[in-house]
Amino acid sequence: MSGGVDSSVAAGLLVEQGYQVVGVSLRLWEGRNLGPRNCSDHRGAGEVAALLGIPHTVLDERTAFRKAVVAPFARSYLDGATPNPCVACNRQFKIEKLLAWAEARGISRVATGHYARIRRQSGGASLLRGSDRNKDQSYFLFALSPRQLEHTEFPLGELHKEAVRAKAREMGLPVAERPESQDICLGDHRAVVESFARPDQLGSGEIVDSRGNVLGRHDGVHGFTVGQRRGLGLAAPEPLYVLRIDAEQRRVVVGPREALTTPSFTAGRLNWLGTPPAGEAAAEVQIRYRSKPVPCTLRPLDGHGIEVRPDEPLPSVTPGQAAVFYRDDQVLGGGWIDKAPPPLS
Repeated sequence: MSGGVDSSVAAGLLVEQGYQVVGVSLRLWEGRNLGPRNCSDHRGAGEVAALLGIPHTVLDERTAFRKAVVAPFARSYLDGATPNPCVACNRQFKIEKLLAWAEARGISRVATGHYARIRRQSGGASLLRGSDRNKDQSYFLFALSPRQLEHTEFPLGELHKEAVRAKAREMGLPVAERPESQDICLGDHRAVVESFARPDQLGSGEIVDSRGNVLGRHDGVHGFTVGQRRGLGLAAPEPLYVLRIDAEQRRVVVGPREALTTPSFTAGRLNWLGTPPAGEAAAEVQIRYRSKPVPCTLRPLDGHGIEVRPDEPLPSVTPGQAAVFYRDDQVLGGGWIDKAPPPLS
């Protein structure tokens, strides 16, 4: 229970359905100025649990979270990538830590407030998009294991956000009008990254065009992401966007919007929720949480990576982000974009 409306309603629904429910909150990340959109409020969760009449406990995982999620997040930024810590948090903490805690106490299932669905068949469990496509969070869950899916419930999977808030009001929950939690709960990500950096990783560098012409300077590559337009500090006759980040040379390469488009990219560290494709396979790919899924062809590569060829060239394909593969509403699996694609000529 994060203290937000979604996990609170998920717990309430399970109570209504007659389950024996234990509320568990994770202390993961705390700091100044996180505000009301912080995705972990164990104090508010305790208040909701008391109202629902269920026991509540808090697991302090701050040290493990810093090591397993925050440190890799910072290293990725310093290496010129744009990471998404929510995937690792869901797999390693919001599911696995809870599952281990539950199993040690003879509890067979864990449940969260994610907007996703699980379909169980004789061959195992499949992960599906949530019915509310505006809130669907299956993108963040692609890295779960089949075992984790087997022991997980998503009570909100068939509901829309409006119905969840209405249910919270009906239950009299104090979090019914609480604002949405942010996608990344770490607050000022630049300050977080800098707190993990060595002095030699924070130096300034050049902003150049695709031909290497110097257009300006920057204060650190960790302040940029592919596709970024604002905050470049450049005066140019046309809008410029970040095309690539060369952390080794401390260079940020910029260019016009059309130069962002790429016909293909590669992904690694794959996780399949079923049988991996043995050869070329048709699917849809989603390269950001809010991006539109695009039809594509998947081609396995030697070394366990995969080449993704979208039917239409994609803009702002960003190393470090997740590429998640779908067929209709089913999550086939996904991986991490690991190679900066060449721009279209």
